[in-house]
Amino acid sequence: MSTERTTLTIAGLQVEVVRKAIKNLHLGVYPPDGHVRVAAPAYMSDEAVRVAVSTRLGWVRRQQARFAGQARQSEREMVHGESHYYLGVRYRLLVEEVDAPPQVRLHGGNKLVLQVRPGADADRRRSVLDAWYRAELKRRIPPLLEQWQPQIGVEVAGWGVKRMKTRWGSCNIAARRIWLNLELIKKPPHCLEYVLVHELVHLLERHHNERFHALMDRYLPQWRLHRDELNRAPLAHEDWEY
Repeated sequence: MSTERTTLTIAGLQVEVVRKAIKNLHLGVYPPDGHVRVAAPAYMSDEAVRVAVSTRLGWVRRQQARFAGQARQSEREMVHGESHYYLGVRYRLLVEEVDAPPQVRLHGGNKLVLQVRPGADADRRRSVLDAWYRAELKRRIPPLLEQWQPQIGVEVAGWGVKRMKTRWGSCNIAARRIWLNLELIKKPPHCLEYVLVHELVHLLERHHNERFHALMDRYLPQWRLHRDELNRAPLAHEDWEY
């Protein structure tokens, strides 16, 4: 699929416009600094894009204000005493250099022990911790699918875990495959459940419309509280690129 990228200035905003073979215009505001991006049908003129964005300037400004006020974690250096999160709980990192296979374990209720071989640098320490995070998240997903797929009346063909910079989950409706953000393992368990239910409901309703909201209300009445909690959560440090 060929794409064309341009930049428009609309009411003082720099807006990235990506034109490709799609039917409808999609407007997004992305962290960490409220970057505005439009995916537009290939045939749509600049003026039509300007009109579409102008009608939603209030929403764009609100999203940018939310990102501007959202806390951000500093880059983790993977040293003793740092704060790291697991299931919504803050743990203090303890690094143990041992001539043995790397591992991660919880200790004493508030410590996360990272065992690495002597001389392991920050990147190696981070990769060990990320592998543990990934395994922990993958362990928690199957029981949730077993619980929620029969309730909602859908079944996924596959699922996976990956880093995503702009969303907590995604759903490929045609392939019936869902993806969940690795960062969810750092959030309270009900946040993972909310995102998984959200993506499963997309198999019944593609759009975030009234029907989608009604389905979410039926299956997970507290979903708005969980969504707002995720939106308030500190953003992980990233070298953000678009």
